[in-house]
Amino acid sequence: MIVVTRFQVPEQDTEAFVAQAETAIAVLRQRGGLRSLDFARNLDEPDLWTITARWDDVGSYRRALSGIESRSVVVPLLSRAIDEPTAYEDPDLVGPNVARGSVPPL
Repeated sequence: MIVVTRFQVPEQDTEAFVAQAETAIAVLRQRGGLRSLDFARNLDEPDLWTITARWDDVGSYRRALSGIESRSVVVPLLSRAIDEPTAYEDPDLVGPNVARGSVPPL
């Protein structure tokens, strides 16, 4: 499972954002199920940043966000993220895209 979280950070906030992100990344790196994590800045639009993480599964990611340390360090950073879907999975594992509560086609 891949989580792509993007941030739009004005230049004057860059230093504080990087410090906050590095602290949150240190917490995430201690969590079980994390396969890799990259922190990057966009080459063409320097106010865009991303944290891209690969997890064993969605459960590992969700557990990584629970607990006091994550709630006090990681979640505040994620509240600064661009409001868009972040979780991606292999299409063969996701299955058909149907609304919750509906019956998938046979």
